[in-house]
Amino acid sequence: MTGLPAYRSLADDLRARIAQGRYPDGVRLPTESELSAEYGLSRQTVRRAFQDLVSEGVVYRVPGRGTFATDGGGRYLRQLGSIEDLMNLSADTAMTVLRSPSRRVDLEAAGRLRLDTDVVYRIVFARQHGDVPFVVTTVWWPEPIAAHLLDHPDLVCGATSSHTMIGLLEPHLSHPIDECAQSITAVTATAELASGLGCAEGEAVLRVDRLYTDSRGDAVELAVSHFLPEHYTYRVTLRRALR
Repeated sequence: MTGLPAYRSLADDLRARIAQGRYPDGVRLPTESELSAEYGLSRQTVRRAFQDLVSEGVVYRVPGRGTFATDGGGRYLRQLGSIEDLMNLSADTAMTVLRSPSRRVDLEAAGRLRLDTDVVYRIVFARQHGDVPFVVTTVWWPEPIAAHLLDHPDLVCGATSSHTMIGLLEPHLSHPIDECAQSITAVTATAELASGLGCAEGEAVLRVDRLYTDSRGDAVELAVSHFLPEHYTYRVTLRRALR
């Protein structure tokens, strides 16, 4: 994808090939030399892309034999370590709007957005990988932020696109999104969530809350996502702080 480091673009391309079934479970991927020639990249860049895919569990390496695709069990696997990673969900997933943006009074959402008013805008959408829905997300915006997107044709109920909300939003902001505070909990699916995810009411789902703030520290979006655990794996790499 344009603007991404070369190794990230290559990793995304290989990940998409695997998801499309071009490299089924246990099938060897092209060698570093073959990919280097195909994409016009250095072997070091190809090696870095493979390292990322190995860390995600998308491929595994056998010394002396090569790199092989692994069966993810139908799960959507993404390594998320930055705001850019969240924006790049549009690379291999699709969004379907379940409820178009609407103005409402919501004390809890307004409080979490640190607003002086209780008025917010809310939108609800599902995201699919292939034909499988794996998350339903509810997003709340402050009214001045929502004004940038209310007339967007891809945000009407039933519309399907490859957008992410923060990807649509940021070009309109005076200050870039700088931070995302995240919390993860386990909850049970409500009737509305069960309908969007195609699961049973009361089934266990993974709830991920994300509060996005800009470079001034002002909250611009609150997103609450509910994931089906059988179709989604969330993995974060932790490293020691330098002493």
